[in-house]
Amino acid sequence: MTWILLLHISLALVFTIRILLRDDFSPPARLAWFTVIAIVPCFGSAIYFLFGEIDLGRHADQTHKEIFQNIRSEAENFMGDPDGISELIDPVFHPGFSYASSINGFYPVDGNRADLMADAEETRERLVADIDAASDHVHVLYYIWLADNTGTAVAEALIRAAQRGVTCRAMADGLGSRLLLKSDLWQRMKEAGVTLAIALPLDRPIHTILTSRLDLRNHRKITVIDGRITYCGSRNSADPEFLIKAKYAPWVDIMLRFEGPVVAQNQLLFASDWMQATGEDLSAFELISEPVKNGFPAQVMGDGPTERRGATPQLFSTLIACAQKELTLSTPYFVPDATVLEALCAAAHRGVRVELIFPKVNDSWIVAAASRSYYRKLLEAGCRIQEFNGGLLHAKTLTIDGKVSLIGSSNLDLRSFDLNYENNILLQDVDTTATIYQRQQNYVSRSTPVALSQVRAWPRHLRIWHNVIATIGPVL
Repeated sequence: MTWILLLHISLALVFTIRILLRDDFSPPARLAWFTVIAIVPCFGSAIYFLFGEIDLGRHADQTHKEIFQNIRSEAENFMGDPDGISELIDPVFHPGFSYASSINGFYPVDGNRADLMADAEETRERLVADIDAASDHVHVLYYIWLADNTGTAVAEALIRAAQRGVTCRAMADGLGSRLLLKSDLWQRMKEAGVTLAIALPLDRPIHTILTSRLDLRNHRKITVIDGRITYCGSRNSADPEFLIKAKYAPWVDIMLRFEGPVVAQNQLLFASDWMQATGEDLSAFELISEPVKNGFPAQVMGDGPTERRGATPQLFSTLIACAQKELTLSTPYFVPDATVLEALCAAAHRGVRVELIFPKVNDSWIVAAASRSYYRKLLEAGCRIQEFNGGLLHAKTLTIDGKVSLIGSSNLDLRSFDLNYENNILLQDVDTTATIYQRQQNYVSRSTPVALSQVRAWPRHLRIWHNVIATIGPVL
């Protein structure tokens, strides 16, 4: 028993010192790890070893730095001009666009156009038609790519394109698309001439565990066609029936088809991932900047574990602070840090109409419990909360004052904040924002409002459960 006690104390002491040395930890995250390690030191220490460090390793960090240095030196003209913020953006929203620009160096570029896809069927049809019309190149990157109707249709379109001489590059995440990577469909693409790559592969799990962590993933959804068309939104290459989690279906997503100079920025973001995975040079990528007449300003924002910590929550909180009248947000996973939570409450307190739309039934019991721990604080501040009933609402949208929208892959949770590579487009346009807002109101019409009286009536055991999960959220 003595050696067990010594082991208990030694492990707790070693990992406690390590956590205290972590300057990048927030106090709640540090406290969560202290709690777990103190209660179950052996198990807690093992979990910390596997999942406590948010780091892809020095080589990955250095490679990422060199790639973006190369992009900035070779493609500066496509990244936008700092003066574009003052020239193109309403002064009220300067802080939001300025902060977004500080993350990757992408600035607002004018002359863009966007079409909001009606549903999953239209997304698939338009995407396949665009690939079939491609004459030079097609680049796709998905976190989850399934061999279902949608995934197969996209793969077969790439096969047809490659066979007629179009350069096709396809990348899928090593964990999210693991079933596709083992399938005949992936092999068929390779045999047809599609150049394939795996983002964050899991072929060396022991090495990954020792040098990084298994759950750092590429959550992006990027499609670029001939440098003139790009798709951005929440939809993976999968049917809304989402067979790997069919009990929560349909998965309700949103996708926009963009044309204009912002396409080149998405191309560069894709290129950064491709270069990291394959070592290919930026010179292999064709960049085009063709403004659309009467278009709007937009910019790309990409985040990930090789970018600075806290970039995504700080962007959201900055945008929230820009709101003057109305802010509507939808996300499937709502586990905000204090920065975002307080920004939402502050906006509601100063009179902004804040409406938050979450799924009523979530595929993650952890997120479901943690999310509801914040309901009372949000409702007491004056925020409105809607719980969507028609499946799993997977759309990640933010609209502000009928002028500005943010759309892409980022959720408002700790995974998107710290662990995943994400891609988003921030835009300023009344018409496009109106179409996204109308879609948000469609979600609201299919939702049940959550009343403060209802939350206050929750039984104590339920409130304790929500708060316990939220407290150890950084560990989970």
